[in-house]
Amino acid sequence: MAVTHAMSWVTAHMRLHARRSRILAMNTVVLGIFAVLTTEVWLWALTFHEIGFFNDFTTSLYFSTVTFSTIGYGDVFPHPEWRMLAGLEGVNGFLLIGWSTAYLVAAGIRVGPFRSGEHF
Repeated sequence: MAVTHAMSWVTAHMRLHARRSRILAMNTVVLGIFAVLTTEVWLWALTFHEIGFFNDFTTSLYFSTVTFSTIGYGDVFPHPEWRMLAGLEGVNGFLLIGWSTAYLVAAGIRVGPFRSGEHF
């Protein structure tokens, strides 16, 4: 919701060459989505670190990033009793990245230059 409000504020108040700045609005959306997803990865990493998932925070953050993005390199493994939690993070990341993509497309239709029916 904060990303939507920020985009609305930018399109209403920021003007370039006496026109609404669509590029600036879309950059606001992209940076906002990136901030939300990054916060989610860090929250998972902090959770992993607090429950003793890994010995150090950097490994927890690396594992969280790789799992959330569903890359899954396989070079770092969770303890066997925590494998289901790692799977849940992967599903969570998959859903949130998909949601973010849909939100980005909807924002593109809202502020342009894309219009529903013209470009899709």
